[in-house]
Amino acid sequence: MNRINQKLKEDKKLLSIYFTAGYPNLDDTFAIIQDLEKNGVDMIEIGLPFSDPLADGPTIQDSSTRALKNGMTTQVLFNQLKDVRKTVSIPLIIMGYFNPMLQYGVEDFCKKCQEIGIDGLIIPDLPVDVYHEQYKTIFDKYGLINVFLITPQTSKERIHFIDSVSDGFIYMVSSASVTGSQSGFGDDQNEYFKRISNMDLKNPQIIGFGISSNETFTQATQYAKGAIIGSAFIKFLTENSVDFIHKFVSSIR
Repeated sequence: MNRINQKLKEDKKLLSIYFTAGYPNLDDTFAIIQDLEKNGVDMIEIGLPFSDPLADGPTIQDSSTRALKNGMTTQVLFNQLKDVRKTVSIPLIIMGYFNPMLQYGVEDFCKKCQEIGIDGLIIPDLPVDVYHEQYKTIFDKYGLINVFLITPQTSKERIHFIDSVSDGFIYMVSSASVTGSQSGFGDDQNEYFKRISNMDLKNPQIIGFGISSNETFTQATQYAKGAIIGSAFIKFLTENSVDFIHKFVSSIR
């Protein structure tokens, strides 16, 4: 069974952390992953930086620009992660845009992910229809879960289609804004969380965008299996040494 599916079966609310590979320094990637697992994080989303982001807010955009200047590439990331499964056992997901994957070769990319022990991918600009028609067989061949995003504006029909194509979790974007642009959730978001929870989808939901504290983590996980933190963690890395990751994780849990 894929590590993501194993983790989703655990009787707990899951904390997933996103960070940009190659930030703050090119060679920090491996150490950050190890420290996050050591401090009780359940899943890790490794951001593959790209020059033309879609939904990333200023914090993640800036970290991607810095990582690219540091020399991060798809091949560099694969090289950094080649021995990751010798010490890390929690699910690892690569999150990025489709262009670098297409440039690398979709099948070659998926094969490499399987070789190094990546469990899934999040590719916000790969439409679910295109994935289902052209790429799902490749992902399945290499045992990779593809995670799709929904927003408050996603239609009920679309959500059910995404649920039928998915085999892991659904990334539930908390609002129609970019990452890192909000603090706390209002009535509209809580109603959205309840509405999706009441749809009884076969895949659990994990909420992202706007999670930055114990309060927002608790609020989000009242209606979902877990929550994802990205911008708040990158801000922490910008202001603190990698050696203090334990302080960030303990502030959420």
